[in-house]
Amino acid sequence: MSRRVVVLSLPPWLAHALRAQRGPVPWSAVTRGALSAGPLLLVAVLVGRTSLGVLAALGAMLAGINDRPGSRRASVKRLGGPALAGASGLLVGTYAGQHVGAVVLTLLLTGIGLVAGGFSAIGPVASGAGTQLLVASAIGAGMPLPEPGWERALAFLAGAVWLVGLRLALPTPGALAGDYRFDGERDAVAAVYDAIAALLDATGGPEATARRAALTAALDHAQDALAGPRLRRYASSAAERRLHGQYAAALPLAEAATALAWGGEAVSARAGEGPRRLAAAVRDNAHTGPLPAPNRSAPALRALDDALLQAADAFDQVEGERGERSDLHTRRRSASGLFRRAFGAGGREYGLRVALCFGVSVAVAQALHHARWYGPHEHWYWLPATAVFLVKPDLGPLASRVLCRAAGTVLGAVVFAGFAAVLPRPEGLVALVALSGALIPAATRHFAAQTAVVTVLVLSLVMVGGEPQASAGRIGETLMACAIVLIVGHLPMPGKHGGGVRARLAAAGDAARAYLAHVLNESGDRAERWTLRREAYRTLAEARGAIAVSAAELPALARHTEGTDEVAAVLERLVDATTACAVHLDDTGRLTPRHIQQLTELLAEFERGRGQAGLRAIELPVAV
Repeated sequence: MSRRVVVLSLPPWLAHALRAQRGPVPWSAVTRGALSAGPLLLVAVLVGRTSLGVLAALGAMLAGINDRPGSRRASVKRLGGPALAGASGLLVGTYAGQHVGAVVLTLLLTGIGLVAGGFSAIGPVASGAGTQLLVASAIGAGMPLPEPGWERALAFLAGAVWLVGLRLALPTPGALAGDYRFDGERDAVAAVYDAIAALLDATGGPEATARRAALTAALDHAQDALAGPRLRRYASSAAERRLHGQYAAALPLAEAATALAWGGEAVSARAGEGPRRLAAAVRDNAHTGPLPAPNRSAPALRALDDALLQAADAFDQVEGERGERSDLHTRRRSASGLFRRAFGAGGREYGLRVALCFGVSVAVAQALHHARWYGPHEHWYWLPATAVFLVKPDLGPLASRVLCRAAGTVLGAVVFAGFAAVLPRPEGLVALVALSGALIPAATRHFAAQTAVVTVLVLSLVMVGGEPQASAGRIGETLMACAIVLIVGHLPMPGKHGGGVRARLAAAGDAARAYLAHVLNESGDRAERWTLRREAYRTLAEARGAIAVSAAELPALARHTEGTDEVAAVLERLVDATTACAVHLDDTGRLTPRHIQQLTELLAEFERGRGQAGLRAIELPVAV
């Protein structure tokens, strides 16, 4: 008697809501979180300026949400940029809330939502800045505090600056090799060499594509870690110049490994041993020692061997002289390019959606506030502030965000109600703020967990500020914000749906076109080639991420971007083939019939699918 096995598969939007990120606990960020909001609030309570302490703790909390692994220099932009936007929003919101009526305030905040939403399409830091701008403007307009707007803004900014200072001053636990200031950069560069070794190990097997994507992510992370804001144009210390040189030495290795993966033939196990030893040398800030040389039977293997020898030479050289320029192979975006991205098809769709959700939530909150639905508690700003986090597509699919936000808020409110019933005030609540601040970095791996921790922290701040326990109101307003965002998120909008996905896919197509033309024209400028290659893979990764989020939406939204994943896969194979062509041209000076056939087939496949995605054509140069 045969037994039938029934496999239940969850819909994508529900599966995404249940999925959590994996990885080690970021203990350094946990330490910073414990030392940020809680101590700031304690000092303010002790000196009798509790309201300013609440704002400083809010600034530290919002900065803590952006406190992710990376380098110290990159953290200045990642934490400081959104904090400046938040302080500006608090300033504008405070004066608007004090001097204009409900209708004008609603229109003003809706306009801010339109601008902040459009600029959020530029990138992760811009998105964080847009989020804090909107949240802080709602808080400034609605939170009843005695201080003037400029004082509120300074207190908020001081909280974020305190966390940035902790990030710059405290060493990462376990970072004992070399200059601890660059431990984030060192880990990021070492991860690139580890990813190269993993790709070489997977060459010829089913995991090769995933390992190549992991290599792209590692290169992107290292590029960001090394390219943070600086006072000088050049790397100013020997340790930093050494790290820049080690990153640059990884690029030809990554190129050769990608070409080998494109070839599809397995390589010997010792091929990955060299990159692993280089990774260990980066982490330990030590010399490489002898490296195993792979065989040189094919162009890609010869390129790998040459790149390994050049890397060993670069590792063992004395650091470059002060003032030597470090090329991280990044393209600087012009102001006009950023403006086009913010107000292009993707930015317009993003901005309109954010503005509509934020504006509707402000209007509903104002109506309830003036109708005294809130009773004696003046916290109408909770509703629009919650809607901001729900409407941000870079935080996950809409249905997943709504489910996680609702579940996390209920859990956090219930937990806080239990603590509030037994903890002494205010010292017990201050300790709860410190505990919540420490838990935020660990909770960021799942949106519901993060929401629960933030809910406990916010309700603690509200009670320390003098208001009664408000768990029930917090749950009610969160559910109301969920309903608003779900309804608005499925309304028809001007233009074609999925504009954000198509804009990123179009950028990936343009980058792939530029990279292919450069390689086939045989310009010989390797630095430019590596810049174009990095741009092609980075934009592809961004497009892939946006497509994955869109595919996990409810069917009514997901259908608007159907077919884009196939187009992105073709572009990815095209960029891989272009890399293989570059390596082969370096070795032999001409392409094989297989290379030309592969390019021709991929361009034909891209041509069949590009119309649906609204992309421009890519053609082979006439010379080929």
